Amino acid sequence: MTTPDTPTALVGEDLETWAALATVLEWLPAALDSQLQRDAQLTHFEYGVLYALANAPDSTLRMSVLSGYANSSLSRLSRAVTRLESRGWVRREPDPVDGRFTLAILTDSGRTKVDEATPGHAQTVHRLVLDRLTKPQVRQLREISRRITRAIGDGQEWEPPR
Repeated sequence: MTTPDTPTALVGEDLETWAALATVLEWLPAALDSQLQRDAQLTHFEYGVLYALANAPDSTLRMSVLSGYANSSLSRLSRAVTRLESRGWVRREPDPVDGRFTLAILTDSGRTKVDEATPGHAQTVHRLVLDRLTKPQVRQLREISRRITRAIGDGQEWEPPR
């Protein structure tokens, strides 16, 4: 429902800001995918799955939790995990605590893969994003990103290990 104060179009600084963010949202994923595909034969999504598992207790997460972290449907996640399983980097098992759930478990070769892929990925993130900003801007970007994520999400976003 619109009110008299509700904008009906993006104009001026609002349009410029949105256009800049929308461009980042389009260009950055492609750049990250390109580097990971070239250097590690992984998509950014697959890398994210491996990274989340590598940082989970016992390198294990329920598929439903992993799909929440990845903001992915279970079917999209399942297809990605099937690809990772075929390479020997992940395996799936029924959850012994509750057999209705499936666990994704990082294998030793999966840990090796994520360890090998991480330096190049980190270098790309630094080159494209972090090194372009001052320390205060990095903090601002983090807070801005968290605010937007909270406005969109349901609180299941992945938190990096401390």
